[in-house]
Amino acid sequence: MNDHLIGGPALPQERRLVTAIPGPESARLHARKAAAVAAGVGTTLPVYTVAAGGGVIVDADGNSLIDLGSGIAVTTVGNSAPAVVDAVTEQLQAFTHTCFMVTPYDGYVRVAEKLNELTPGSHEKRTALFNSGAEAVENAVKIARAFTKRQAVVVFDHAYHGRTNLTMAMTAKNMPYKHGFGPFASEIYRAPLSYAFRDGGLSGEAAAFRAIDLIEKQVGAGNLAAVVIEPIQGEGGFIVPADGFLPLLVQWCHDNGVVFVADEVQTGFARTGELFACDHEAVVPDLIVTAKGIAGGLPLSAVTGRAEIMDAVNVGGLGGTYGGNPLACAAALAVIETIATEDLVGRARMIGKTMVERLHGFADPRIGDVRGRGAMVAVELVEPGTTNPDPDLTRAVAAAAHAQGVVVLTCGTYGNVLRFLPPLSMPDHLLFEAFDVLEQVFREN
Repeated sequence: MNDHLIGGPALPQERRLVTAIPGPESARLHARKAAAVAAGVGTTLPVYTVAAGGGVIVDADGNSLIDLGSGIAVTTVGNSAPAVVDAVTEQLQAFTHTCFMVTPYDGYVRVAEKLNELTPGSHEKRTALFNSGAEAVENAVKIARAFTKRQAVVVFDHAYHGRTNLTMAMTAKNMPYKHGFGPFASEIYRAPLSYAFRDGGLSGEAAAFRAIDLIEKQVGAGNLAAVVIEPIQGEGGFIVPADGFLPLLVQWCHDNGVVFVADEVQTGFARTGELFACDHEAVVPDLIVTAKGIAGGLPLSAVTGRAEIMDAVNVGGLGGTYGGNPLACAAALAVIETIATEDLVGRARMIGKTMVERLHGFADPRIGDVRGRGAMVAVELVEPGTTNPDPDLTRAVAAAAHAQGVVVLTCGTYGNVLRFLPPLSMPDHLLFEAFDVLEQVFREN
């Protein structure tokens, strides 16, 4: 890999600690946050950003932190990537909003055309644009119900699909996402996932048959509108289903007239070393949901799918005031172009190879599993010699990494997974340094 910077403002690509993390100015700002922002809005690391680009985040105290989070897989092409800045600036000077449902514009159509072209499958497709991943997931369910005239929806253990009422019902983890917010939407059913680290050697095919058996017995194919799954789970712990699980599930859905929905909100747009995670097993979903990395940090999401399914909704049944905002559409087109011209799919593979090699090199018995694809990698931390989760160690490692100027995220149903999502604009020397820091953190905790 080459030491180069793909996009981003001309910030020094260095880890620089001027103060303790967080520093006094961030602490002052955080006190203002506590007085002004609802307590339910948490923060992972209370440093207040003033600039970001390449592989760094610069805070209000002048600290420069290495970013292994990408705003939860959003700034995949880098923060303020030049092509994105230029495209948004040009659009900003033309117009900021008309509402596509009132007076439409070319940018929305161009994004839809690109998504129809790039998403898995050569069939005729249609796209609808929205604002957030949760909003798109919810609309995918609406579309599947309209097409099938059925109501039931199957999701999976450890799933995360969003924070709206329907998507909270679809999300598995109670704290902090669901606690105290019920009652939730009905007709949501949960099936077991393929989880190699905790499945006792169960093959992907066997895990799929286990899930299908439960679905047939507890839901019934004739009642089922959609199966919704993350091809690689995000918040659930970067769980990669064993080979064969997804293709068999897709085949069962097709055999039974069930819409197969791939939630690629976190995995889409080069993150996993393919343009979409479904591409790793040549899985072709009926509907695919995208967001996060689609627009370089601007709010945009999409549902793309088979024309006959997407067109089953009555005119006016899909939309929203801000859906497909022209600024976000301009950003998305620039992101898609940047992924192609900079070969960010290949870059994701190289970053992933480096991260996996380094993590295995730690040789720490508390690392129970290293998993993921491309630049979407995680470690599951356990008590040595067991599969017992160790969330305390996970919190300690994350806190120590933060104190040393490396932004890492935690996840997982058991709170024992560290996840790594560096921007694909990160230069090699920063990636190596980040994992040098992490290796030292593991030795000291």
